[in-house]
Amino acid sequence: MLDASRSIGAKPRVFWVEGRELVAWRAGRELHVSPNACPHMGASLAEGTVRDGRLVCPWHGLELGAEKHGAWCPLAAHDDGVLCWVQLERIAEADTIDPPTPRPILAPRPSEFIDSVIRMEADCEPRDVLANRLDPWHGVYYHPHTFKRLKVIGVESGRLLLRVVYGITDRLGIEVDATFHCPDPRTITMTIVGGEGTGSVVETHATPLRHGRSAIIEATLATSDRPGFRRALRAAWMIRPFVLRAQRKLWAEDAAYAERRYALRSGRVPAAGRALKPPPEEPLADAPSAPADERSDQGN
Repeated sequence: MLDASRSIGAKPRVFWVEGRELVAWRAGRELHVSPNACPHMGASLAEGTVRDGRLVCPWHGLELGAEKHGAWCPLAAHDDGVLCWVQLERIAEADTIDPPTPRPILAPRPSEFIDSVIRMEADCEPRDVLANRLDPWHGVYYHPHTFKRLKVIGVESGRLLLRVVYGITDRLGIEVDATFHCPDPRTITMTIVGGEGTGSVVETHATPLRHGRSAIIEATLATSDRPGFRRALRAAWMIRPFVLRAQRKLWAEDAAYAERRYALRSGRVPAAGRALKPPPEEPLADAPSAPADERSDQGN
């Protein structure tokens, strides 16, 4: 997972995924992703330009496109209309255990929706992001400005079912039923299955960037069966900033949750009152012995 579809255009952008530096750009509407190092002398291709859909190296003008050039090889990329994805090369042995799919595995989405996507980074691993989303009980305590009441109803077909009251004001809220499930190991999907906005989906994706660093990419696809929703679709550009603001407010807190969990799990901070282990002491170098004629036990 890279970012929102609308965030990647003709201007090349750098992304890190699983310790690899990549560059993404578009040729027309087609998404391209490749290593960010020019095969000639390693220049950052993201600092170059795009000419007729091809990357132009900023150092020596080498043009690169959808075809392989020596050891430089574009990667399989996919734009689902909301989010952009890349498929990294895999080791052959690993492919037999967990073979890659030609397209990302997505939960059902509404046919008409207003979408908004946030992307932020945190010092944690993807499993810390997923742990946050699969801990619904923290909502009313950690996010009292948004969630007024929450009840876990049960588990159905591997999906966690919740009844949630979203606060509009201090005294007014909207009650909905929602399911949470994992369509893939780095994604949590929330789907509203009852109440206002039935059919709306929130996809939370966690992408490993480098060791101990992850990107949190969340797409909200809001829909409604109310007659006025068609007018809302035409005004999506006005509504989207308000949805983004609410997403950022929640994830500023939830990213801190994930970072704290990672810090505890990795031993960066002590857990349950335990003290951190002191760093190993460096062995002292042996002091050089004094010459025989300068030793105190020599002489008279």
